[in-house]
Amino acid sequence: MERAAKSELVSTLNGVFANTNVVVVAHYAGLTVADMQNLRAQMKQAGATVKVAKNRLAKIALEGTDVASISGLLKGPTLIAYSSDPVAAPKVAVNFAKANEKLVILGGAMGATSLNVDGVKALAVLPSLDELRAKLVGLIQAPATKIAQVVNAPATKLARVFGEYAKTGEAA
Repeated sequence: MERAAKSELVSTLNGVFANTNVVVVAHYAGLTVADMQNLRAQMKQAGATVKVAKNRLAKIALEGTDVASISGLLKGPTLIAYSSDPVAAPKVAVNFAKANEKLVILGGAMGATSLNVDGVKALAVLPSLDELRAKLVGLIQAPATKIAQVVNAPATKLARVFGEYAKTGEAA
C-alpha cells in the first residue's frame, strides 16, 4: 500500500471514528469469504458497516477521537463494526457470533465509554431506534384510539336502540 493510500485510509477511518456512535472490535480468524460477505450484508441491512483495516493504521486513526479507548483491542486479525445507531452494530455482531464461533467479540466503545464483551452484549439486547420509535408511536396512538371509541360508543348504542324500536314498530 502506498503512503498516499495509507494516509487517505487513516483520514477516512478517523472521520468514521469521530462521527460514529458505537464501535465493536472482534477477531475474525478462520471466517471464510462467504461468512464475511454474509456478515457485511447483515450489517448493511441493519445500517451498520464492517471494516477490516491494518491495526497500526487504525490505531493512528483513533488518536484524538472519543473511541480511542479501543486501541488496546487492536491485536491480531481484527475487524471493526460501527454504526450511528448505538444498537445496530452490537446486535448484528453478537447474533453473528452466536452462529459462528470463529467471530470472537473483544469489546468496543460507545462514545467515550469503553465497552467490554458484556457491555457489547448488553447493547445487543436493547431495542433498536426504529423499534423504540414504533413503540412510542403505538403508545401515542393508543389513547387517541380509545378516546374515539368512547366518544363513538354512545352514538352506537343510540343507533342500536332506535334500530330495535324500528323493528318492534314494524312487527306491531
